[in-house]
Amino acid sequence: MLDAARLWACLGYPDGPPRLPSAKLGPKTDHADAVLHRLTLHTGSADIAGLYLCPAGPGPHPAVLYCHAHGNRYDRGADELLEGRPALQSPYGSALAKLGIASLSIDLAPFGARQSQGPETALAKAASWQGRTLMGDMLAELSQALDWLVGRPEIDAGRVATLGLSMGGTHAYWLAALDPRIAAAAHLCVFSDIAPLIAQGTHDLHGPYMTVPGLLTFGDMADVAALIAPRPQFVGLGALDPLTPDLPDSPALIRLHAAYSTCPEALRVIVSPDTGHVETPDMRRETLAFLVKALKP
Repeated sequence: MLDAARLWACLGYPDGPPRLPSAKLGPKTDHADAVLHRLTLHTGSADIAGLYLCPAGPGPHPAVLYCHAHGNRYDRGADELLEGRPALQSPYGSALAKLGIASLSIDLAPFGARQSQGPETALAKAASWQGRTLMGDMLAELSQALDWLVGRPEIDAGRVATLGLSMGGTHAYWLAALDPRIAAAAHLCVFSDIAPLIAQGTHDLHGPYMTVPGLLTFGDMADVAALIAPRPQFVGLGALDPLTPDLPDSPALIRLHAAYSTCPEALRVIVSPDTGHVETPDMRRETLAFLVKALKP
């Protein structure tokens, strides 16, 4: 049976992720209806750049830990929060701020300011040799970012969600499954079991980061997402996306709905019948509405 402890062990962190030693918050600048800070997390093994966008006022504000995508765009990391990417309707940072929701995003290696630590294949191989996984390293760093976020006096630690598309979506629901401090999770264009992708030969569409040794001996991705229940969860998918086949009746979605059988109102799934690996206008509207409802006081 899967639980957070077993997942962390599969990721190469049998004792769980290390806590964040320290961080440095840079000067504030105005950004639309919010205040923007550049942030550096001092994890002990790396200095990680991030962006923190907070609505004006003392709070306490709800917040989103925004997980950036992959898209083979290694030059883009945390800045996706402010600048977006082609697969998104528009950047999420400003949209969240207008709703009174703070947001934080960090560069994951080898993206953004951390490209020099790559390439991704080298990082994945090195982590494996050292008894870890690149997926685990990424999630451990996101967990440390969460340490900082929930410790902020202007943030309501009980109202923090995760959000992301593609790789970011994977991280969003995995971190929520691993960490009960996450109140809700929203993920776009990624949710599928891995075993069927392997059988179809399409699992290699995912980057090297997305490898968790031994997971399939205990369960699959739907079983990870099921650990979020009964906390609210949003899933947005495109029926033409090769990463999420067999929609709308995929085995992963069937098992996820079963996990929410006693609280079906906490799970929201939308499938766009005519689109692929992109956020649609409906997904954007539904995602923001979901976050507002899930993070209400």
